Amino acid sequence: MKRSEGESGAASAKARADFARGEISASVLLPATPERVFRALTSAEICHWWVRPGVFDTREWSGDLRVGGRWEAAGIGGGQPYRLEGEYLDIDAPLQLVHTWKAVGTPANPGTVAYRLEPADGCVRLTLEHTGLLIEEICERTRAGWETSLVRLAEVLSEETAAASA
Repeated sequence: MKRSEGESGAASAKARADFARGEISASVLLPATPERVFRALTSAEICHWWVRPGVFDTREWSGDLRVGGRWEAAGIGGGQPYRLEGEYLDIDAPLQLVHTWKAVGTPANPGTVAYRLEPADGCVRLTLEHTGLLIEEICERTRAGWETSLVRLAEVLSEETAAASA
């Protein structure tokens, strides 16, 4: 079974890909409350942290946060515009969120992203499982993207915490 694993930055975000299964698992400890992290996952704040410098950045996001509601994100990836979309499947704010994920206009079945938020010593352990990435190259790029995006999310939340303490 072929796998890829990385670890980025001071936030110690870790993402692993299982290419045979087309799945990514990622985890990061975030300096915030579950409510604050949940808001970052479900609002236009995504544009501030859903990035991989030099590779992609998210410039637009909209969503209707309810089971059956839709979300859409757009930006630039690899020098080309991209659009992603999905539907919310399960919402248990602020501890769990599950939605589908696919490129707009593709005939393929959508993947699924599940987020779990667990309070841990004044922080939140965010764990995500992204399934349905059956092409190895896409799975690896997505793994690296999640890892760098979670590091950026930790940076954004750390900056907020520092500013609130000053």
